[in-house]
Amino acid sequence: MGLAVFYLADLDGSELVLDGAEGRHAAVVRRIRPGERVRLTDGRGSFAEGPVTAASKTGVTVSVESRGTVAAASPRLVVVQALPKGERAELAVEMLTEVGADLVVPWNAERSQFRSNPERVAKTVAKWRAWAFEASKQSRRSWFCEVAPIASTAEVAQLLRDAALPVVLHEEAKTALSSVQLPEAGDIVLVVGPEGGISPAELAAFAVEPVLLGDTVLRTSTAGVAAAAALLSRSRWT
Repeated sequence: MGLAVFYLADLDGSELVLDGAEGRHAAVVRRIRPGERVRLTDGRGSFAEGPVTAASKTGVTVSVESRGTVAAASPRLVVVQALPKGERAELAVEMLTEVGADLVVPWNAERSQFRSNPERVAKTVAKWRAWAFEASKQSRRSWFCEVAPIASTAEVAQLLRDAALPVVLHEEAKTALSSVQLPEAGDIVLVVGPEGGISPAELAAFAVEPVLLGDTVLRTSTAGVAAAAALLSRSRWT
């Protein structure tokens, strides 16, 4: 079984103290004990590994035996996820993070039914970032998945214009996702619509020929991870 992964911003030093919320999680929730090896990462590619030498209710101390860095993945996968309802949002963010998305962009689509007010926007983004943070650790990533602020349709359109490969999923598309040519670098921007679908006005704003994922229509919380896996299997997973 792989090493448990915990976040620590500063990895300098031969002995590292993991305290605060992460330290309590390691010591109290995960019950990490002296002698167990763990990996600490800054979430930006660097990591340190070693055995725990001390543990208390406030955290753990790790003696660093090895260090390393992981290069950022290329091409980068950016998933624009229309805001789903309730627990489906958590499912979408967790699965996208686990499969390898580098950036998740919440999208307030026309049919998302999301009441946009400052308090709710702030709470929603905070939740999505917390889900991505925990899923990044669970899936033992050295580069943590990031979550952008909630985007408008105009902002999503700009992401598509700047992409090395723009991908918009739509159930009535004629072109198969499996047929698109993948770039070696840059951003693949994948747009996943809401349960009610992407509206004609949004499709016009995107100005991208949409693609078909498959013969069945998936929920918004699962379509993104299926499409991401299909794309990654032909690029970074090969």
